Amino acid sequence: MPTIRPSIEVAVIMRRERTTGPSSHWQPWRWALAEVVPHEAGFGDVPRLLYKNDSEERWLHQGYRVELFKDDAEGYHLNVTTRAPGWFVLWRMEEEAGISDEPIAKPEMVSLSYYDAGRWLDAQETVEQVPAPAPVVAWLQAFVDEHHVVELKRRKRPESFRALTDRFGQPAAISTGKKSGGEHG
Repeated sequence: MPTIRPSIEVAVIMRRERTTGPSSHWQPWRWALAEVVPHEAGFGDVPRLLYKNDSEERWLHQGYRVELFKDDAEGYHLNVTTRAPGWFVLWRMEEEAGISDEPIAKPEMVSLSYYDAGRWLDAQETVEQVPAPAPVVAWLQAFVDEHHVVELKRRKRPESFRALTDRFGQPAAISTGKKSGGEHG
């Protein structure tokens, strides 16, 4: 029997903006995450251009499901307890988009977990964050309240009280007395 996880459907808006200054010679445009919005049926199923002028474009990418997993409750807890809880979006450049003559930034995954974002960053992916709206933060907080268990930190025994062993794991004997035998000098 499949487990039903709490989830919401979202869409991602990516912004393409003109760069200025010296870097504009080698990179005239740059992509950035603009926002994450609730999915609506009228969005369709292919990325579409929402807005365009000489200095900016906004592209809508729809159909992302954000599921909450009980075993990631600590990752959600870390997000919801910050000053600005937010969405984490992993996106990549897509060369052959078929919808534009230029490469386009395409969101791949959306999450509310700090741990997901950390794993993606460790994998050298492009990850950006935008604030989550209050209703989403309240939904996430309710999930965290129900499933997050604070693990008590156990006191670590000082190293001086640990039993000494040799490299084979056998108890080691330490003598503080001087060895008898030849004199050094």
